[in-house]
Amino acid sequence: MAQLPPLRAMQIFEVFGRLGTVHATAQELNVTPGAVSQQLRLLEEHLDMVLLVKDGRRAALTPAARGYHELISQGFGRFALAQDYIAEHRLAQELTISCLPTLLQRWLNPLLPAFQTAAQDSTLRLIAQDLEPDSHMLEHTFRLTYGEAGRRYTHSRVLFTDYCFPAASPDFLARHPEARTAEGLSRLPLVGIDWGAQYTTEPHWRDWFKRQLASDPAPLRHVAVYSASGMGLEAAAAGQGAVLAQWSFARDDLTSGRLVRLSQDRLYLPDPYFVCWGQTTLDQPVARQFLNWLMQMTKPMRDQMQQEN
Repeated sequence: MAQLPPLRAMQIFEVFGRLGTVHATAQELNVTPGAVSQQLRLLEEHLDMVLLVKDGRRAALTPAARGYHELISQGFGRFALAQDYIAEHRLAQELTISCLPTLLQRWLNPLLPAFQTAAQDSTLRLIAQDLEPDSHMLEHTFRLTYGEAGRRYTHSRVLFTDYCFPAASPDFLARHPEARTAEGLSRLPLVGIDWGAQYTTEPHWRDWFKRQLASDPAPLRHVAVYSASGMGLEAAAAGQGAVLAQWSFARDDLTSGRLVRLSQDRLYLPDPYFVCWGQTTLDQPVARQFLNWLMQMTKPMRDQMQQEN
């Protein structure tokens, strides 16, 4: 296979063949006319043939050069198509969102139709996982997480700080109207949430009652303890007992009437939720659109937290 000429010389020849003058070629490629002439001579030397002949004051392609130019133009046309393909691929490529399972199921997923309406050409890949991904492997990925984990990523923003309150099913409240008071609630069946060993300051039922009662409550009656908040909310909605619900996770159940809020007091989580991303994530226009949408949507929650503090 014959050795190809320098790509730059071939590019300049392709443009010259289309435009017909050294000056126009130089303008399109943002180079000097001297550089154009130099590359054309270099191409002739490499091919060991004459490509240009004088036609009055202008240079014109020889018959062989016109055939050569036609083939080269097809090649550069394919290059342009390849660039368009990559650009379209990047615009249409999947946006991956890794998220804590309950945060995804209970908070983000119900909100996503609003974003997808605005970004109709995008495809979201949603991954529910507790394990934090390697920060160097995020690439085109967002990670929605909680607490100290969110501070370990190079790029992150605070989304909101959630809060807890007692909630129960309407049927449970009808059977136990005393659940409206902290003292009455402390004697009723309770659904517990186990945050895990790595979370030592997150609120539990005993923390709630310490803030509501003048003295420590009697031993609490936990009918079940769940390792995921979403499962605890489902147990409460089924009437097993009252649950210390997070607002962001229980919002839709409260709106639909599956759960009833038992107190307007609130107990804030000690840390916020974060959105984190990788070095190249925001190279995608849809990623920037998602981040802007997410920050705008959670702004009222951040403002409320600032006002109360």
